[in-house]
Amino acid sequence: MKKITTWLIASAMALVIAGCSKAPEVTGQSTPDIPKYNATTFFDTTSIGGSSVSHDGQAVLVTSDATGVFNVYRYPVDGSPQTQLTNSTTNAIRGVSWFPADDRFLYTSDEGGNELDHLYVMEIDGRVRDLTPGENLKAYFSGWHDDDKHFFVATNERDPQAFDLYRYSTEDYSRELLFENTAGWSLSSISGDGRWLAMTKVHSNADNDIWLADLSSADAELMHVTPHTGNVSHNVYTFSPDNTRLIYGTDAYGEFVQAWSYDISSGEASEEYISDWDVAFLYYSPEGRYQVTGVNADAQTKLHIIDQTNDEIVQLPPLPPANVSGVNFSDDESLMVFYLSSDTAPANLYSWAIGSDDGLKLSDTLSDAIDPAHLVSSTVERYPSFDELLIPGLLFQPHTANATNKVPAVIYIHGGPGGQTRKGYNPMVQHLVNHGYAMFGVNNRGSSGYGKTFFHLDDKRHGEDDLQDIVYAKKYLQSLDWVDGDRIAVMGGSYGGYLTMAAMAFTNEFDAGINIFGVTNWVRTLESIPPWWAAQRQALYDELGDPATERERLERISPLFYAHQIQQPVLVVQGANDPRVLQIESDEMVAAIEANDVPVEYVLFEDEGHGFRKKANRIVAQEAYLEFLNTHLK
Repeated sequence: MKKITTWLIASAMALVIAGCSKAPEVTGQSTPDIPKYNATTFFDTTSIGGSSVSHDGQAVLVTSDATGVFNVYRYPVDGSPQTQLTNSTTNAIRGVSWFPADDRFLYTSDEGGNELDHLYVMEIDGRVRDLTPGENLKAYFSGWHDDDKHFFVATNERDPQAFDLYRYSTEDYSRELLFENTAGWSLSSISGDGRWLAMTKVHSNADNDIWLADLSSADAELMHVTPHTGNVSHNVYTFSPDNTRLIYGTDAYGEFVQAWSYDISSGEASEEYISDWDVAFLYYSPEGRYQVTGVNADAQTKLHIIDQTNDEIVQLPPLPPANVSGVNFSDDESLMVFYLSSDTAPANLYSWAIGSDDGLKLSDTLSDAIDPAHLVSSTVERYPSFDELLIPGLLFQPHTANATNKVPAVIYIHGGPGGQTRKGYNPMVQHLVNHGYAMFGVNNRGSSGYGKTFFHLDDKRHGEDDLQDIVYAKKYLQSLDWVDGDRIAVMGGSYGGYLTMAAMAFTNEFDAGINIFGVTNWVRTLESIPPWWAAQRQALYDELGDPATERERLERISPLFYAHQIQQPVLVVQGANDPRVLQIESDEMVAAIEANDVPVEYVLFEDEGHGFRKKANRIVAQEAYLEFLNTHLK
């Protein structure tokens, strides 16, 4: 038995070895000479995001982990060097928005990944002010007022289970309570003039409603936007630039979410944008000339930008083949910024003077040590599950894999439940593929993006039907002549970590499992959900089960109670500050596997929550994944 190893990370970089080595030669059919890069090299790639454009149109507010911890940067749109604006070495800081008339900016940060985010402002002189002080509260930015003199913030300081809405002054940060949330609403969007607040009320995980509150009158009755019968799901996108219409999503008219427009004065609803896939988002440029719509088309976003002065699609300049995301505009709508990314290219920021011949690349985020030709693009594959339902997934085939050089495989399961493995650069996946592992990102039943029927097929069937999708993913991989069907592991994070442990406890199909922040005891998890999830509690219970009335079933699908059935090696990764999957879950799981005399390793990060905030910790975890797989799969 391999001894349990608990790594309490203080200086994670001390465990990382730099550089890369050549792949070993393989006899038989020739294989490409691809160098093996280590985790440090892959995570030298910088993760960036955010596209708020400054009031003068000269810079973009960007969040970057270039220092190893997420901080805020100023990226000039002319391509000149960026400037670091915050200097955290511990907690992740994420930029929110520039102020509308000067160079102040808003950002959020929590403590060690506990998800209790506060909203901060950095003044022009560098002083920082916490706009939402207090203990055990969570806050988020809700938008700017059209007058540029106010902004909106939601906090749960009054009641941990409910977010109230405040209007803040940009001058002195004084605030006024606009809406006290005493009825369990989910606050969705506020109109730019501050009059209308769109809220959702959850009835079940398949049924909800949108309502409007008129904040201009304390006596005004709530307005029901989406009266309906049966199970219909809705979501709010935005208000129209003139604040007369609410744009929302609905699955009332088919399998996929369509964008509809609700005229507030007349109460009439009409189609706004319809596709053969889910409309994921819809929003407008500052003055409303451009409408930006994203469609979730088979695990990648297809973007449509429409010039509403002529209803024509905006033609972007010649760009590398990649997905466009994060589109934003300068106040005068003459400049557009956006990101390009793909499986083999991490997100890079571009600026474009609308109508000009060329876009300007403002960042270069891939490590200089990596040749992009050595990375692998995925293919969308579908395979039949136990009931012949076709399950989609993204398959990565190593460059060295072929019929005479079969490679081991890892089935990678997304979080959720209800998430989706999507196209895009993933250093964790690319690192393992580079080291000779096929990776198959399975979108099992219950995943979003494939219609409402598919999405609800796993309701209260978790650890059963969706687990069979994972088992049949193995059978699919075994049908490929370049995969070694006798060496297949499973791994995943959050809900994917749960399915990983379910696969290890409830089947004998997999040779190893990697559980990253995964649930192992559903009763405890559902009884200890964060208070700010209160508005969604019923949807969670409809999806998974109510621990007060369905305890027996929840225990039956919880791997912790069946650890004695685990026969193959397991690696468990946990954040000590995780508010969703408590550390005790992983502690107990590891102890139970050890008692079963099965190899188990435990990587515990004292300074992380549910997911990684620090690059150094991601590198340590990544090296652990590879060492574990090399030990138990190769």
